[in-house]
Amino acid sequence: MFNKIRLWKNQNNNSSTLREKIEEVRKLPVPEHVAIIMDGNGRWAKKRALPRIAGHHEGMKVVRKITKLANSLGIKTLTLYAFSTENWKRPKNEVEYLMKLPEEFLGTFLPELIEENVQVEMMGYKDQLPVHTLHAIEKAIEDTKNNDGLVLNFALNYGSRSEIIDATKKVLNDYKSGILKESELNEEVFSSYLMTSNHKDPDLLIRTSGEIRLSNFMLWQLAYTEFWFTDVLWPDFREKHLIEAIEAFQNRQRRFGGI
Repeated sequence: MFNKIRLWKNQNNNSSTLREKIEEVRKLPVPEHVAIIMDGNGRWAKKRALPRIAGHHEGMKVVRKITKLANSLGIKTLTLYAFSTENWKRPKNEVEYLMKLPEEFLGTFLPELIEENVQVEMMGYKDQLPVHTLHAIEKAIEDTKNNDGLVLNFALNYGSRSEIIDATKKVLNDYKSGILKESELNEEVFSSYLMTSNHKDPDLLIRTSGEIRLSNFMLWQLAYTEFWFTDVLWPDFREKHLIEAIEAFQNRQRRFGGI
């Protein structure tokens, strides 16, 4: 994959410098699964006396850059917390705009995702999503299903507590029907009932904007994940910040409860 990396220029990085940094980072193991809580879009807009939706629009551009870099670094799964089950409480116009973003983002970026061999996935509750939002997501999933590069996994209308409750109900149903025995239930089996059953747990969680909490995100899956927090607002998040987070990860010793 590395010899096929496409480099891109932006106002913060010279392409040759970024290429050298990518080569340096890849000398050590990179996290296979990176999850990001993309926070701070509204505050970014407020600081500029702009409507909150302007921050979400700017944040969408960052998703494109970070997805491309994650793919170049050899990360296997990038899970982005795009919309939580609690976000429906936000003002109606903001929610409506957020529901249009997948269509706008995937409508322009999908050909590039296909070219970059990225596979799109989604975890969350589809039944509450508007038809146009769901259609955009499902089209992207279908059009990229044969790609075997980076998995770009959108957590959309996702809430971890609901996920765990639903998984527990499925376990109980399988137990009652005789499909699952009590003696067979362990952490690995329970994980198979979660929305992330086809992915390993995240190795690294990044949260932007200075907030230090999980916000109902992957509570089961993040048990032994390394956390990296930054005060940078998501629209200001750049390639250098992702590289900084990965370098911090590479300098940590993961014991998983051992010595």
